Amino acid sequence: MKKRLIATAIVAAMLIGTVLSASGCSSSASSDGKTHITMLQYKPEAVDAFEAMEKEFNATHDDIVLTIESPNDAMTVLKTRLIKENAPDIIGIGGDVNFSNFLDAEILSDISDFEGLSLIKQAYLDIDKNLEFVPTDGVYAVPYVANAAGVLYNREMFQKNGWKIPTTWQEFMDLCNTIEASGQQSLYFGFKDVWTCLAPWNALACDLAPADVCRQVNKGETKFADEYQEVAEKMLELLDHAQNDPFAYSYNDACTAFANGEAAMYCIGSYAVPQIQSVNPDMDIDSFVMPGCDSEADNILNSGVDLQFCVMNDCENKEAAYEVLNFMLEDSTIQTYLDNQNAVPCKDTEFKLSPALDGMLSYINEGRMVDYQDHYYPSEMSVDAQIQTFLLDGSVDKFLNKFDTDWVRYNRDIIRKVQEYEAKGGNE
Repeated sequence: MKKRLIATAIVAAMLIGTVLSASGCSSSASSDGKTHITMLQYKPEAVDAFEAMEKEFNATHDDIVLTIESPNDAMTVLKTRLIKENAPDIIGIGGDVNFSNFLDAEILSDISDFEGLSLIKQAYLDIDKNLEFVPTDGVYAVPYVANAAGVLYNREMFQKNGWKIPTTWQEFMDLCNTIEASGQQSLYFGFKDVWTCLAPWNALACDLAPADVCRQVNKGETKFADEYQEVAEKMLELLDHAQNDPFAYSYNDACTAFANGEAAMYCIGSYAVPQIQSVNPDMDIDSFVMPGCDSEADNILNSGVDLQFCVMNDCENKEAAYEVLNFMLEDSTIQTYLDNQNAVPCKDTEFKLSPALDGMLSYINEGRMVDYQDHYYPSEMSVDAQIQTFLLDGSVDKFLNKFDTDWVRYNRDIIRKVQEYEAKGGNE
């Protein structure tokens, strides 16, 4: 118990500067005789979908009342509630470093006995498992939906010009040259918003660096300067095919330009499709996996868990929480979310997906995918800003040396834990 309190306090102090422990849960049997379950989810852009889910659940369940909260800046709200001992029963968060920190603080419940886990694609369960700082017994999240990042393209423009989808890096660069020789723009970027720099970076890193590179570095087995060299070099090559001054244009600018046919391709994730189609609802968008390798067989889809559900460790009515999770995993419920958010289902069942994912379906169906590398990066390191600075500067060695130095600076405690774990032979 002491270990849990200390770990929780460390995460709380790190995230909001207060050293207190987190506990408590909001499920209870109220005066109406029903069990009340509260879910807090972090995607405000999906509030319409969650409102529909809440309404449907409550209309079909007499003994449980579900309340879904979708606040802006949900992670800050959640961390504050943990400190105030007012935790929700279920949280909907991304499969990223926040999940890793919550798991490390031992505030999530082991849900290995939840039968719905058998419905989830193994690739996404593996992605979640890899987010553990050190291997941990149990399962602590139900992967719900993912997104996919690579290259969006204007299908009508490709068909009109007879352009073929590239499957290798050389074919990709040749295609860019062909498009530009025709007087048209090949790629568009919105690098004014630093986070967009991560989209092509992650997609290339999936192809060119080990999926567990961060863990390898933490174990002292390699350095980013060795593993990210080709990733960085190819990021600079992409920049050669961007519009003039891509750092002057925001994400919205890039989405609008692509929607208006100002570029044939856009290196971004599937999450951008709703924004693009809000400008041009009739645009025919498709996508392909970033062809970062010399052989198509070596390319891998960049797909991470965009939303997953975790039951809090002190939830008073786990059975009711599981009933909510079962409802969330019903095909019709998942389809509601997919239709609203253009997402990729983690459940191993056929769903109607957006046509914008056509070019990635074989990878999705085969489970040929790995997580976003930035899901392992600490936010304090500001890797997106580092990539932007590197692209402006152009010095690969300077960038990668700083990456390695900053990694040690911001991950010192995690590196210590990992190396202690390894020193014990991989057993705690």
